[in-house]
Amino acid sequence: MASNKILCLSLLLAAAAATLAAATGGKLSPAYYSTTCPKALAIVQAGVVAAIQKETRIGASLLRLHFHDCFVNGCEASILLDETASIATEKTAVPNQSVRGYDVIDDIKAELEEACPGVVSCADILTLAARDSVAWMQLGGPSWEVDLGRKDSLTAGRAAVNTSIPPPTFNLTALAASFSSQGLSFRDLISLSGGHTIGVARCVSFRGHIYNDSDIDPSFAESLQQICPRSGSDGVLAPLDLKTPTHFDNCYYRNLLRKQGLLHSDQELFSGNSEANSIVRTYVNQPSVFFKDFVQGMIKMGNIKLLTGSQGEVRTDCRKVN
Repeated sequence: MASNKILCLSLLLAAAAATLAAATGGKLSPAYYSTTCPKALAIVQAGVVAAIQKETRIGASLLRLHFHDCFVNGCEASILLDETASIATEKTAVPNQSVRGYDVIDDIKAELEEACPGVVSCADILTLAARDSVAWMQLGGPSWEVDLGRKDSLTAGRAAVNTSIPPPTFNLTALAASFSSQGLSFRDLISLSGGHTIGVARCVSFRGHIYNDSDIDPSFAESLQQICPRSGSDGVLAPLDLKTPTHFDNCYYRNLLRKQGLLHSDQELFSGNSEANSIVRTYVNQPSVFFKDFVQGMIKMGNIKLLTGSQGEVRTDCRKVN
């Protein structure tokens, strides 16, 4: 009898969610879950905060997880799918092999399934988790309202990973083209790269920059060479922002002015292009402008190639289709 009641409740919640989606024409809305799962945002935030308090680095990992999802066939949680006979997972593609945070999303999803089964999509969880990570690590800095109502994909896009995720070796022209292909502007590229003000990168990602590039502070390069040899130690980590690696601020751009960008692609943002240089200087001198532009960029990125309405599904387990 109890199991029948739970089943009926699940069906009612799913029907309510479908009704709301139909009423909004499948469009996103900050209030999408206000009736069907009123505690959804609080549950996601609590899960993110608990994960960051356990390991500060995970905030940057969740932000990166969202980016790597959205740049491959849109923000539809395809990156979360595990390998099956019919699905080639995105997780093992080279650009994603160092991506982290899957377990945090699993934990949050489990809480949401207990509170309101079959209602909150994994794609929306990823988007909210990225926002909450930034807001928490800004230590009181601005947050933003997230439109909700994304659906989850029915398959993964492994073949698109290598061509969609810009590698750390890209120059400014290639970076701009990569972002433009996603509908993001040159200014979006500069502002969203500011997400590198938190987190770390592996030696294999910055080795070429510290040994082969001339556009780098010599003492900075030498200090990194002490932990990242010409061969081996690929997994050794260094902070993307040497000054404040656990605080979301504008120090990333200050580092670029000193030629202390960790990745080749970082330093490319301040390497001779007058438009890029001007934007970087603006973010150094006016951090509020950086925050505003970053928020606008995150909102735009979170809307790339969405599945809404009757498209896709709401997975009950983010790692597999229903």
